Parts: sequence; structure tokens; C-alpha cells
Amino acid sequence: MPDGVSIVVPTVGRPSLSALLERLRPQVAGAPVPVELLVVPDTGRRGPAATRNVGWRGARYPWVAFLDDDVLPPADWLDRLLADLDQPADVGGVQGRLHVPVPGRCGDWAATTAALERASWATADMAYRRAALEGVGGFDERFPRAYREDADLAYRVRRAGWRLVVGTRRTTHPVRPESPWISLRTQRGNADDALLRRLHGPDWHRLLAAPRGRRRRHAAVVAAGLTALALAATPARRAAVAAGAAWLAGTAEFAIARLRSAPGAAIAPLLLTSVVIPPLAITHWLNGWFHHRHAQGWFPGLAPGVDAGAKEGDPWML
Repeated sequence: MPDGVSIVVPTVGRPSLSALLERLRPQVAGAPVPVELLVVPDTGRRGPAATRNVGWRGARYPWVAFLDDDVLPPADWLDRLLADLDQPADVGGVQGRLHVPVPGRCGDWAATTAALERASWATADMAYRRAALEGVGGFDERFPRAYREDADLAYRVRRAGWRLVVGTRRTTHPVRPESPWISLRTQRGNADDALLRRLHGPDWHRLLAAPRGRRRRHAAVVAAGLTALALAATPARRAAVAAGAAWLAGTAEFAIARLRSAPGAAIAPLLLTSVVIPPLAITHWLNGWFHHRHAQGWFPGLAPGVDAGAKEGDPWML
């Protein structure tokens, strides 16, 4: 059993935070070892990576457990966490198992959230040794969204010589209500993928155990659509028609694939977003590729336990 545990919860003030804290308070109060609960407001909208860094750098204990502010840990979560953290010295992190309750005919956002059950090292419920975090400089704060920043950290921790393992504790991750157009906003994550490509090379998907996605297919669909438009006003009408047919086939395949994974999705938004997503995804990728063209490996250059931005969003303790 560890000598003590710090629980860090980054938050943007979602209403779900109250339910999480109601479940954690009695567990922390009855813990057999010292436990501190640090809730870190993202007041500057710097993103979860920077907010978690503020939390763990202010933590007192050798293990730091991260929870997102929209999960619901069961009544025995802390007991199981303490059991999970009884690990050999070379283990630097222990992942919790996520459960995403979705209906049989779920919508597009619910299907996306359900993928968290298969994600590796997701910080919705992930514990790290403080020493492992210090050794790699914590989360890379160039990731502004809750996307890929946890996979990047896990890879760097493993490269530093630590092992990561999956624990036995389980946490429920409900599907929060979202607009049917949320899939357009999530395409911003393609810029983060471009950063990972710059940092870790063309094999970054395998190295980080991250799904590749459909970017290559999106690029082919966009190329077909642009070709059709470029040739439409030229004598090469047959080539224009062929390119247009390729665009239509690729777009239809994408919409059908999304409908199969989310049979309860609203049809009109799904069809419209299936047209918009490919060019939007490629635009974000290219923007990220240009913005991060000189990106180097993450290292904040700070002594352990020191955070230059800690004044904004200092953690408060329960």
C-alpha cells in the first residue's frame, strides 16, 4: 500500500464536478493512508494538460491519481486504487478501467465517448508516480484539448524506462449531453495529431498505441472534390465527372460507416457533417503541421515541484 496518494481533478466548472466530489469525499475521509484531493480550476482556459501539471506539481504524495471532472467513481474506488498502486518499483503508472454506459442505438457523440473504454492510458482515471512525472516534465502543455495529451505522456514515461500497467478499479464515464454538431468541433484534434507526427515521427500511431483515424481517406475525398471543381469548367468533363463520383462515393462510405457505429444518430446532422468533416479535418491537420513545424520534445526546464504558471489556477484542496 502506498505511503500517500494525491488525487488531482482538473476542471472547467462542469456541473458534473459536484457529483464526483460527493462520491470522493467520504472515501477520502475514511482512507487508511494520507490522501489529498486537489481540484484545479482551468481559469485561464490553458487546457487539461497545463491544468494537471499545476495539480501534480503542488501534490505532496508519491503517487498522483488523475480523474476527469465528469467521471463517477464507485464507492470502493479509493480502496481499489490503493490496491492497484501496490506495484514493483519499476511501475510508473496504473490505469483504471473505464465504463461508458451507452444505449443500444447510441448517437454519434455517445459512440465517440464509448471508445474511451478501449483507450490506452486515458487520464480520465490514471495514476502516475510523481517521480515518473518529474522525470519527463509532466504533460506537454502544447496540447490544448483533452485529446492525445495522455497518450503522449504515457509514451514518454515508458521511454524513460517505466512500466505502465492496467489496474482493477473501475470508473463510470457518463456521456455528457452535446450538440449533434459536436463532431465538427472535435476535428480540431487533427492539429494535435500533426504535433505528434512532428514529435514522434511517422510511426507515432503504433508508438503511442493511438488509433490512426481516417485522415488518409479524408485527404483522398478532399482531393477528389477539389479535382472535380477544378475540372468542371474545362473541356475535361469526363475527368470532372469521374472525380465527382469518387468524391460522392467516399463521402457516402464515410456517412454509412458513421451510421453503423452510431445507429441512433440524427440523420440530417450526420449527413451534413459527413460532407464537412473531411475538408475540416485536413485543414486542421495542415494548420497544426505549419504551427508546429519547429516543435521539439517537451521539457519545461523547471526544477521538480516548480511551476511558472501556478499562480493562475492554483489547486484548492478538499
